[in-house]
Amino acid sequence: MIGVLGSNTVMGVYNAGQFGRFAWRSMAASARSIGMRETYPLIWTQMWIIGVRSVPVMLITGAFVGMTLAYGSYDQLAGMGLEEHLGVLINVSVVKELGPVLAAVMLAGRVGGALTAELGTMKVTEQIDAIESMGTDPVRYIVAPRLLACLLLTPALIVYADLLGIWGGWYMSVVELEINAGAYWSFSAFGIEMWDVVCGLIKGLFFAGAIAVISCYKGFHCREGAHGVGQACTEAFVASFISILMIDFALVVIFKAIYSTFWPVQSLLG
Repeated sequence: MIGVLGSNTVMGVYNAGQFGRFAWRSMAASARSIGMRETYPLIWTQMWIIGVRSVPVMLITGAFVGMTLAYGSYDQLAGMGLEEHLGVLINVSVVKELGPVLAAVMLAGRVGGALTAELGTMKVTEQIDAIESMGTDPVRYIVAPRLLACLLLTPALIVYADLLGIWGGWYMSVVELEINAGAYWSFSAFGIEMWDVVCGLIKGLFFAGAIAVISCYKGFHCREGAHGVGQACTEAFVASFISILMIDFALVVIFKAIYSTFWPVQSLLG
């Protein structure tokens, strides 16, 4: 048992180091690729695959999140006579937490799985080895465009999901539950600050980096055969999902500390 524990520990440390090296190579290659004009067509292609094809998923996710929050929270607020404040609960929840996290999870399932399957197939069919044999860095040629496309489009998709969640909550609250529309928008505007929107966008950058790097890493290091590619896709989604939750918690703690430190100063200056 001690031998197995030691072997698993050594293997875990080795895998962590290997992933760290891959993440560093990916970020360095992405930074260098920004100034290379020949990289832009690859980025546009990935932006179409990652961004445009994710719009229907974000539409459905955002709209139903807003409608579900409205319908599920109405009875509790109505029992306290606070149903006109339903918009605050919906929109603050969507913008601060549910919108960024759920959008990232949807991207991890759709985009992350596609990236892992694509790169895993290239690995199994030795296309990555062929690219490397021609003197081209496969990380710069394959990983960097996908990482940059995720970093550029994930915050935009999060904003899109937030807007759909707000409008979904408006439809359920105003049209179906007959809450005053003016109260819905006025209380929502009072409860949401620009700080919440900015925090959601910053979260999107971290989520995008985690999804892209983890998915590409799993694709680059998948086992042989169709079973290996499928297992790599599953591992990529699970690892991305866990990393999203961990990053979200860490950023919430950091943002709260920053807000509580600087917001009183801003209030005094204002």
